[in-house]
Amino acid sequence: MNLRGKQKRFLRAKANRMRPLFSIGKEGLSDTWLTQVNDALNRRELMKVNILQNSAVEPQDVEEFVAANSEIQVVQKIGRTVLLFKIADQAKYRHVSEEVKQV
Repeated sequence: MNLRGKQKRFLRAKANRMRPLFSIGKEGLSDTWLTQVNDALNRRELMKVNILQNSAVEPQDVEEFVAANSEIQVVQKIGRTVLLFKIADQAKYRHVSEEVKQV
């Protein structure tokens, strides 16, 4: 699903009070990290990822890595925080994506 501007705005508002669930540290980006994030998104559909100060990774690097290796979409990048969205594989976890479709 390609997100329109209105849908991205809706997701940003929904994630406003969320706290980052995952962090990227000095190890950087890896397939293991992406697998864990993907598994978490299959249950939540929307989450924040924090890039720690000791990491050499930039938010643009996260966006390129995620886009190239998965179906996860980057909704927003603010400072060293990235907001990720993915439609859940199982229908019983598709709460956020159902709301997004109605926007």
